[in-house]
Amino acid sequence: TLCVSVNEEVVHGIPSLSRALQTGDIVSIDMGVKMDGFYGDSAVTVPVGAVAAKAQDLLTVTQQSLEKAIEQVRVGGRLSDIGHAVQSWVEAHGFSIVREFVGHGIGEQLHEEPQIPNYGKPGRGPTLAEGMVLAIEPMVAMGRPETKVLKDGWTAVTRDGSLAAHFEHTVAVTKDGPLV
Repeated sequence: TLCVSVNEEVVHGIPSLSRALQTGDIVSIDMGVKMDGFYGDSAVTVPVGAVAAKAQDLLTVTQQSLEKAIEQVRVGGRLSDIGHAVQSWVEAHGFSIVREFVGHGIGEQLHEEPQIPNYGKPGRGPTLAEGMVLAIEPMVAMGRPETKVLKDGWTAVTRDGSLAAHFEHTVAVTKDGPLV
């Protein structure tokens, strides 16, 4: 399954032949797959040609926030440590965390418990245990964090029309650390 979100589309963009990409756009590609009864989920946001420096900063900071979150995935860690890592990094760089959409557990279903907000205080929530599998997915806005869903009932956009970026990995909690 593939969702393609352009510019102000945060998540769940529907690919269309009626919208041509332009140099300067940013495009989030959210990919899901089911194999042998288990789901995987991943996303990346890429520039189309040359983009404004602030747009490139948005992409870089969002990707780095995912890396910071993955560093928190360890046996005995707390779920809120993941979101805290994302929020701390993103807000320190002047961007906003989209709060209406969150990461999630993943396995035999695409969306399983626990929900994984990209914000919060550290040291709270469930303890991470070996064998848990998490879809960690920072969604970051250049402007305000509020979103709305379009009339198609699916595509979520930033309410203020600002650019948004989305990066995601499926990560297993192992005794040896995170396994992407």
